[in-house]
Amino acid sequence: MRDIDVRRALCSKLRHDHAGEENCVWVEELELCQGAARVDMAVVNGTIHGYEIKSERDTLTRLPSQQRTYNDALEFVTIVAAPNHLKKIVESVPEWWGVWSANPHNGEIQLSQERTAKRNPQLMSYALAQYLWREEALRALEWKGEARGIRGKPRRFLWQKLTEVYCQQELTEIVRCAIKARSDCWRAVPPST
Repeated sequence: MRDIDVRRALCSKLRHDHAGEENCVWVEELELCQGAARVDMAVVNGTIHGYEIKSERDTLTRLPSQQRTYNDALEFVTIVAAPNHLKKIVESVPEWWGVWSANPHNGEIQLSQERTAKRNPQLMSYALAQYLWREEALRALEWKGEARGIRGKPRRFLWQKLTEVYCQQELTEIVRCAIKARSDCWRAVPPST
């Protein structure tokens, strides 16, 4: 069972689960925290839910560093794992992570839920702000009248300022809206396509 096999099954499930949802996109290989990690698939609707695939051929070497980044930047996380990784994953990831098993059956991959994802209790506002492109961050600061004097500063100053002027809930909504607005010019694809 290869990554591409599990990815196809996951895409099919996400299309089914989110069919008919307005204002929902899924993004393959979503970059988090300025490249600290990428999550295989993210669904962005009323939340940012990341899905990480660990196929039979994968190792779990990167999982600890991925875990740290996902814990900072994703509202929900689900790991989709081949049976050979399942026990170790269940023991090592936080209890709020969802866990699905990916099992080969009659030439297809069947996904089954082992544990339901819960809301991330460790979400970091600065990690959320890092999703925003420079123009998006400036626009969000302008809405609050806080862009004066920082327009020429590096993005890290803009992101820090965003964490100071917006509560985490407001910032999360700004980020979700920005990602969804990029759908025509970015790697975002509506689940119905």
